[in-house]
Amino acid sequence: MLGRRVLGIKLSPTIAMSERAARMREAGKDVISMAVGELDFDTPAHVVESADAAAKRGFTRYTAPDGAPFVKDAVREKFLRDNDLSFGREEIHVASGCKQVIHNAFAATLDPGDEVVIFTPSWVSYIDIVEFCGGTPVVVETRPEEGFLPDPAGLEAALTPRTKWVLLNSPNNPTGAVYPAALLARLADVVAAHPRAMVMSDEIYEHLVFDRAPRQSFMVAAPALRPRTLIVNGVSKTYAMTGWRVGFAAGPRWLIDAMACVQSQTAGSSNSPAQAAAATALTGDQSEIPRWRQVLERRRDLAMEILRRCGRLDVRAPGGAFYIYADVSRCIGAITPGGATLADDDAVAEYLLDAAHVATVAGSAFAFSPFVRLSFALDEGRIAAACERIVAALDALTGPDARDNRGASS
Repeated sequence: MLGRRVLGIKLSPTIAMSERAARMREAGKDVISMAVGELDFDTPAHVVESADAAAKRGFTRYTAPDGAPFVKDAVREKFLRDNDLSFGREEIHVASGCKQVIHNAFAATLDPGDEVVIFTPSWVSYIDIVEFCGGTPVVVETRPEEGFLPDPAGLEAALTPRTKWVLLNSPNNPTGAVYPAALLARLADVVAAHPRAMVMSDEIYEHLVFDRAPRQSFMVAAPALRPRTLIVNGVSKTYAMTGWRVGFAAGPRWLIDAMACVQSQTAGSSNSPAQAAAATALTGDQSEIPRWRQVLERRRDLAMEILRRCGRLDVRAPGGAFYIYADVSRCIGAITPGGATLADDDAVAEYLLDAAHVATVAGSAFAFSPFVRLSFALDEGRIAAACERIVAALDALTGPDARDNRGASS
């Protein structure tokens, strides 16, 4: 009875692992989740209060499908302040989270046979959304030894007359790679030679860049491609607002109009008080951002210090976001204390949950194995405890050291 499009997608692996960890906690087990992709900070009080005030003054009805005018103006202010990019209201799209923004863009543009180039490892939902909207994902692998940075030559080889989109994500989920401006410009030069191809730049982690490294929006690095670029962003990661579900995009009016049409027939408009809260977050006090970034950088360093003690892990410090993408090649083929053989990174993630009571996400979810993604968006005490448990569980393995599996894709 179900349609083929639904049968072809799966529950988000990050959600699935988080739900399993929650069930174990309900059963009385002390499970620490490093699977979830959200900050543990509270949404700033002034943002919460603005939603309450908006609801009390009656801002609880439908808005325009792709955002109330004052919310679009707040997004415009953000782009001008943070990225030195100027947009009109007609170039701004607001929806219920970045996931819906991405869906609306693909639903508005993809026909059967259209291709979307995706660099892997990639966020768990990109491939499924492309397929759900009738497109064909074209996977281009990055290399751990090159910092998981996209290779312009690899992009050139992947582009065809059927390419509709090239999808970029920096800072990257799951690797934490931050794409330098010079690399973005080189990628843009490749795309420029293919007039049918557009660029979607997912910049949701833009403020979470460590080690005083510069951050760069694709449209700033490649202004000539502005007519073919959609910038995707939102309030979830920067302002600890994952549950508020407000994402936004900036791009050419013809595309924004089409995305609004999709939005009008699917979700209508985003939650009105949440839109008001997002506007306050974007235009109000920004002082929490650098403080939170410093906290996350300390957490990253703590996690790295502990994980590097484990001989079966290969870890690289991420330049941004809040994930460590740990190479578990030397765990593949190893034997657990219970006698089971770890055949792949899914088995490693299951073992860590069962033996160490730490929830992680296998690299297979990100189309690049054998790795596990570890989120360090939790307090330092829990980070230390989780990482110590991981090290102890992996040190308890016996058997082969499968170094030759490192970096193999799923």
